[in-house]
Amino acid sequence: MAASQPRNTGAHLVYTELKRQILDLELKPGTRIYEPAMAAALQVSRTPLREAIRRLISESLLEQQPTGGVLVPLLDATAISELYDVRAALESLMAREACARATEADIEKLQGILERNAAMVGFADEAMKYGVTLHATIASIAGNSWALRFHQQIASQVERYRYFTNNSSERREEALADHRRLVAALAAKDADTAARIAFDHVIGARDETVRMISDKGLDLE
Repeated sequence: MAASQPRNTGAHLVYTELKRQILDLELKPGTRIYEPAMAAALQVSRTPLREAIRRLISESLLEQQPTGGVLVPLLDATAISELYDVRAALESLMAREACARATEADIEKLQGILERNAAMVGFADEAMKYGVTLHATIASIAGNSWALRFHQQIASQVERYRYFTNNSSERREEALADHRRLVAALAAKDADTAARIAFDHVIGARDETVRMISDKGLDLE
């Protein structure tokens, strides 16, 4: 990251790079952020670095310690399970409500996203992008303002764990199959089926995430 970047973009560039390193596990759980060393590594001054750190703390991607230090949060399997359980309930609710509200144009939009998801299933980042877009579009169609608000809050937390569920080609294929069934249920106005598929899809992601962090020895236990 060059030091010659305009000052008004400095904090955002540092935020983007630190977030990438956290999500890609380049900064491993439990790593302490030392400002002088990090500023030198990123070739920036301490001011944009501190702004970026504050933003990442607010998103729970960094953790302020009582002693004043800043750490990459550890991965807690119990907390992850609880997060995904809440997300599963929200996704199920929104899928049910989207069934009642989806227009033909909405279904066409979802099918278009699904086609792009299928075309990119071999590429982790692109597959994730279209999967996220599909879920966000269903949330928007559902039109429940409180569910949408909570969903957006949870999405920022779930983003940290997508590394564990999206790198496996088998899991991406499973997710694509779930998305196909979900869109078909929405098109058929089958609210019960849509709600069940959405719930089970998230629980599958939960189980894969917990399994992966356990296999890598990254959990707290």
